[in-house]
Amino acid sequence: MTLRRGIYLAPFGELADAGALAELAVLAEGRGFDGFFLWDHILRPLEDLAVADPWVALAAVAVRTERLTIGPLITPVSRRRPQKLAREAVTLDGLSSGRLVLGVGLGVNTGGELTRFGEEDDDRIRAERLDEGLGLITQLWSGETVTHLGRHFRADGVRFLPRPQRGRIPIWVAARSPAPKLMSRAARYEGICPETTIEGLGEMLRLIGAERGGLDGYDVVVRGEPGDDPAPWQAAGATWWLLQVAPGAGVGKVRAIIEEGPP
Repeated sequence: MTLRRGIYLAPFGELADAGALAELAVLAEGRGFDGFFLWDHILRPLEDLAVADPWVALAAVAVRTERLTIGPLITPVSRRRPQKLAREAVTLDGLSSGRLVLGVGLGVNTGGELTRFGEEDDDRIRAERLDEGLGLITQLWSGETVTHLGRHFRADGVRFLPRPQRGRIPIWVAARSPAPKLMSRAARYEGICPETTIEGLGEMLRLIGAERGGLDGYDVVVRGEPGDDPAPWQAAGATWWLLQVAPGAGVGKVRAIIEEGPP
């Protein structure tokens, strides 16, 4: 099984510069990486820390690169309006000629990112909003007229064009445990971003494979730090290895890591 390699950056501090991120993406593409992904946050615990919007930054990356798969990891659908997220994703998908993947999850309240803006902090309700929001987003991507009257979201006879480049933008779902509901959600989409051990990953993939009838074409996206060995994760079923640079790293340090090439 081929293992694709990507760079995973937190757009904070020196990296809160869309131009600098685009330059790093160009370098990563030239050095043979397959993907370039950014954290999606609007507030961090250190309030004097610069933070970039990942969607705007990824637009800069899209126009400067030709081959890299790009995307936000992880976008918390519960604090977004699905109709706006659907439009943003299709626009970025078109700008990148179909290279976008959408990483999704519940989100976290680190630094009060949810509660300080009056956003929902109950895990159960955010999970409901995530599932309903994803269902609505994928309907809107269909190009057909959509009517949805749900508990959290509404769409009254609307049709969105254009459609995504490949019909539907791949969705990668974050999960921290092999709980049946989490695995069922991940199985409905195109990939999983697990936060687990190698042994835990095996159990996750067993459950997902059973529900999907196999794992052919399914993305399993794990991450590690510079110097970590991706081989055991590949043996456990990973299809993507994201080289994660610690938040707070400067442009020079990230450039040096990218210059070394994929692990």
